[in-house]
Amino acid sequence: MDIQVRNLTKKDYVDLKKSMEQAYDGVGETWSKENIQDLIELFPEGQLCVEIDGHVVACALSIILNSKKNNIYDSYYDIIDDGKFTKHSNDGDTLYGIEVFVHPAHRALRLGRRLYDARKELCEQMNLKCIVAGGRIPNYHNYADKMSPRVYIEKVKRKEIYDPTLTFQLSNDFHVKKILKHYLPEDAESMEFATLLEWNNIYYESETRSISTTKQTIRLGLVQWQMRLFDNLEAFYDQIEFFVDTVSDYGTDFIMFPEFFNTPLMSPYNDLPERLAMERLAQHTSEIIDRIQQFAVSYNVNIIAGSMPLMENKKLYNVSYLCHRNGKLDEFKKIHITPNEFKYYGMVGGSEVKVFDTDCGKVGLLICYDVEFPELSRILADQGMQILFVPFMTDTQNGYIRVRTCAQARAIENECYVAIAGSVGNLPRVNNMDIQYSQSAVFTPSDFAFPNNAIKAEATPNAEMVLIADVDLYALRDLHEYGTVKVKKDRRKDLYEVKLLK
Repeated sequence: MDIQVRNLTKKDYVDLKKSMEQAYDGVGETWSKENIQDLIELFPEGQLCVEIDGHVVACALSIILNSKKNNIYDSYYDIIDDGKFTKHSNDGDTLYGIEVFVHPAHRALRLGRRLYDARKELCEQMNLKCIVAGGRIPNYHNYADKMSPRVYIEKVKRKEIYDPTLTFQLSNDFHVKKILKHYLPEDAESMEFATLLEWNNIYYESETRSISTTKQTIRLGLVQWQMRLFDNLEAFYDQIEFFVDTVSDYGTDFIMFPEFFNTPLMSPYNDLPERLAMERLAQHTSEIIDRIQQFAVSYNVNIIAGSMPLMENKKLYNVSYLCHRNGKLDEFKKIHITPNEFKYYGMVGGSEVKVFDTDCGKVGLLICYDVEFPELSRILADQGMQILFVPFMTDTQNGYIRVRTCAQARAIENECYVAIAGSVGNLPRVNNMDIQYSQSAVFTPSDFAFPNNAIKAEATPNAEMVLIADVDLYALRDLHEYGTVKVKKDRRKDLYEVKLLK
């Protein structure tokens, strides 16, 4: 599955109409080809869609209103001027949402949330004051004889009543500004009532306008995973989804789990030799990754799925997976195998070192012991890496200190961010995975634009928790050009270099 959020184009109309017809299911009229073309010509940035495997399956349409010149409480047809869109103003201050729909076959993927997030980013990038939209209350007809629209809305807010539209909008940080009467005269389900919803841009500056579309602040979520036994695979998935759901609610761009965080699933094989037990665990890897990919798509967050064993051509690898929120999958095989991994499991190292392009810049992946070899990080930095993710697993504090200290060094010498995440707790019924020690952290370069100790954030040692931190990619760009020292630029390449042999 390949999922892309992008701007709508005129060529998309055939797909768009098919999805609209399925979404409306005979209720209401679809947008005409002329309407869509007019909107794209008026305000191309505001017409957003979700494409899955080359087909448009969801859409969000909007215009810009000047709140000083237009009455945002007008009826829907007054706002869109019956499809003429004459109230759109490039110098307005309010992003007005006039449509959101998702093809019914894809609603489980939470594409509506993805479109709402894209609208919020657009609002911030264009320095607009707020997003406003009229929202139906399609479940109200079931309660109209018992309560007023105001009481109904309050009960939906308190989660005493579920409304498919209003509940979703409230969960996306919109608030009800006003109850509108006769908003959509043909809307019998809502009894012609609607809510005027608003989302406020806290970064709005009244004297500034910007059309920059570059995302500079990336939010990282690290899961400091408690090793625990699971009754079955579904219980393991439930624990993963709990963290993905929780951390993605904070608007994170990446979530990272630790190295070998799925080893509690080895418990049923504890009577087998270690190598054979690990091979049995590897049989679950493909299924686990499929499920985590689904989480990445449905929760709209990039997930570094820790690491897991993989059998390939009769060789056993330690592999980390990057599950992109657009459905793409990348993998990295651990290069440097520890003596312990070789002794007990006969693992072998991978042979590919490369950065991965994401919607939040270029990132690198190394697994635990790999970060103790500076050449790998230097090669990734030369390929443009901005954030290095290091899932790890260490049993003792001295092992952890090796990983932590080397990770800090990699951040300084490569002028990048380094995030590390490990497991905590004990696993008494799994051989060779008995104890864990971890303090997950995010490290930065060392200069005035960064924390004095070059530590952006760190977790409480040996406690299950999540660590959330923002990193600024613009600060890296400035560091490369104007830093107190310029480590990457000042290397004596006339004397030495680091390069891949393959």
